[in-house]
Amino acid sequence: MLIAIGVAAAMMYTEHLRQKIATDIAQQTQQQLQVVQQDYQKQVTQLKDSVTTDMKALQTKVDSLNELLAFTKDSANSKTDNSNQLYTQLADVKKKLEELQKNLDVLK
Repeated sequence: MLIAIGVAAAMMYTEHLRQKIATDIAQQTQQQLQVVQQDYQKQVTQLKDSVTTDMKALQTKVDSLNELLAFTKDSANSKTDNSNQLYTQLADVKKKLEELQKNLDVLK
């Protein structure tokens, strides 16, 4: 009888320890997931800020290039026409700006 009680008590204690360990592991996992999520959110925010800053700088360059293009187009004569090169550069810059805008939209 004492052996049976001892075995039952050992089984109950083992089950109690198993549940406690499972609960502790679940809590630790949840805490680690929260830390990872916070770090991920921080990185996404930094990336979004960086992309926004880069887009503003690129927009400034596009505006400057537009002004230069308008000036060059106005001052170009029939013998020297560099406006095609500027149009090509402007098209490339616009493509890059659109790509950055799409990337920013994905981040939102």
